[in-house]
Amino acid sequence: MMGNKSCCWLVFFLFIFSSFVAQSHGKVRKQTELLNLLQKAKMQGNSGIDTSLFEVNETESEAESYKILPQKGMKEKDRIERLPGQPHVGFSQYGGYVTIDESKGEALYYYFVEAPTSRESLPLLFWFNGGPGCSSLAYGAMQELGPFRVHSDGKTLYRNQYAWNKAANVLFLESPAGVGFSYSNTTSDNQSGGDRKTANENYAFLVNWLERFPEYKKRDFYISGESYAGHYVPQLAHTILHHNKKANGPIINLKGIIIGNAVIDDETDDIGRYQYLGSHALVSEKTIHQMEKHCNFSPGATSQSKECTEAVDEVNSNIDVIDIYNIYAPLCFDTILTAKPKKVTPEFDPCSDYYVSAYLNRADVQKALHANVTKLKYEWRPCSDIGKKWTDSPLTIIPLLREFMANGLRVWVFSGDTDGDVPVTSTMASIDKMRLSVKTPWHPWFVAGEVGGYTEVYKGDLTFATVRGAGHQVPSFRPKRALSLIVHFLSGTPLPKPSSKH
Repeated sequence: MMGNKSCCWLVFFLFIFSSFVAQSHGKVRKQTELLNLLQKAKMQGNSGIDTSLFEVNETESEAESYKILPQKGMKEKDRIERLPGQPHVGFSQYGGYVTIDESKGEALYYYFVEAPTSRESLPLLFWFNGGPGCSSLAYGAMQELGPFRVHSDGKTLYRNQYAWNKAANVLFLESPAGVGFSYSNTTSDNQSGGDRKTANENYAFLVNWLERFPEYKKRDFYISGESYAGHYVPQLAHTILHHNKKANGPIINLKGIIIGNAVIDDETDDIGRYQYLGSHALVSEKTIHQMEKHCNFSPGATSQSKECTEAVDEVNSNIDVIDIYNIYAPLCFDTILTAKPKKVTPEFDPCSDYYVSAYLNRADVQKALHANVTKLKYEWRPCSDIGKKWTDSPLTIIPLLREFMANGLRVWVFSGDTDGDVPVTSTMASIDKMRLSVKTPWHPWFVAGEVGGYTEVYKGDLTFATVRGAGHQVPSFRPKRALSLIVHFLSGTPLPKPSSKH
């Protein structure tokens, strides 16, 4: 019954969102565009997308993809001496390819930054961006939590004062094959993807990467990500737990997961969207009521009434003129690179996508990163069209969250409260659907004497936290608060209350 209700709501609201996302300001901001295209396709009866619950498929071909290949000497070959335009740093960084399927010629590109201090004791943190089909190098590494950000000249880098490698050794992966610099010599693998395929590839990558970096094999391991990584992160965690139970397989020391502005449950994600639009005065109450009264939410609906269409048009006219991923943020109006870097300000530059794209398409940058070694026939892009041909995507990942809690894993869910695409209301509705008992009631948490957001902790070790004033990419917009959040997550300590000295 839940699946049918989810279809009803999503067909309509993704009709709204797919209409305005295509008009979003600039051609490279596609992380949530691909998400909305996928969700719309899922609700079409003839799409062929499998929406059943995620589980590890034990076919012979998938088992073969977990083969551990020789990695001797590969780590030092991947060491990055210095990136073009990079300021001096006191930590090691690596980049390169890990082959995950020799028969298909399939290899995934990674970028890894160690902590400047205490790297031998700090945990290993894996970061994913979503889409599906978007690059963790483009967003996570270069615009959010990585050690550098790109200047407006597209040539030089500056330090991210709040980089997450201050708290962990951080691993970024372009996944699945066909995204960013990752590739397969089997053309079809670069043109379509799916949740199960991605989880299999990510697991195969991880066990081989740990063979290349054996010092991290027994290290505490955490998985993190945002947006459609609300699927990637739990699915990889589930796959790890599944294989950890096998006596003859590698044991990965998984301790917990943290997901932000995450796709969790189709039904509640969608209900939360329209609640957010109305509650934040982006859409009038009259329009919301008109949608509820006149739009046909039944499964398989192929047409809408005149009144419903009018409501859709009204919504579009109100929200297609803002950045829905951060409803209070400025837009990018000038995509041309500057001759000299613009002065860096505390506010996130809305044109950063263009700076990153220019930088990562430079031949000298790719050489330093050990990327594009096969000379791909296309430019590096922050998001790939692979997300347009997605084969499977469950309606919910809530059962996986319950599984992790039952297995003693730490589970944190956070939400930037100015994101209008996967908003805080969606995440709260998804958690409410789990019917958890409250351990620590709702209260503000603080950073440097200011409210960083609000949090509630549930029995079973699930923590929910908002990040005040942050959009869809939380570390981009509120980096200090994001760093505080990840520090407390990794240490397993509660977010600070006002009486705490932080």
